[in-house]
Amino acid sequence: MTDRQQEQVLLQLAVASIRHGLDHGRPLKPELEDYDPALRQPGASFVTLKREGELRGCIGTLSAYRPLLEDVAENAYAAAFSDPRFTPLQPMELHGLEIHISLVGEAEPMLFVSEHDLLEQIRPGIDGLILEEGYRRATFLPSVWEQLPDASQFLQHLKHKAGLPANYWSQTLSISRYTTHGFGTVIGG
Repeated sequence: MTDRQQEQVLLQLAVASIRHGLDHGRPLKPELEDYDPALRQPGASFVTLKREGELRGCIGTLSAYRPLLEDVAENAYAAAFSDPRFTPLQPMELHGLEIHISLVGEAEPMLFVSEHDLLEQIRPGIDGLILEEGYRRATFLPSVWEQLPDASQFLQHLKHKAGLPANYWSQTLSISRYTTHGFGTVIGG
């Protein structure tokens, strides 16, 4: 099975899980043995939903702890029905819904001595970042660079997402980076 075929299988599964959620109120549980062994391996994903170019839901995992198939099915359902920023998806919103899947690579801790040093290391358009400070944690996928192309602005907004002031700095601040492989489709109805 080619990478493109695997992408299509995952997109079909995401759509099926959302449709299953509309009909049954829970995510689809894929029969793992029916799928390519590569898709049964542990994997981490984010599923982003958009309607008319506007965010409609985004839920995901940053570490691989369950089969990728299950991760995509669960995250597609959660993005449609459990993202606290949005009301649950309604049947009439299905037609034209954009689904984007981001397969998340392993996060690597970044080493830096100052905010300037950190900003010099960040790769705009490539890096997703995880910010951790005490009990606070936030992430931005690499796709967020489309809205925030400046590294300083990207970091400030990430701090804000974590509930910290934009100018916050601490020697205990932890940043990790990861990359994603993304692909998507639009539901025809």
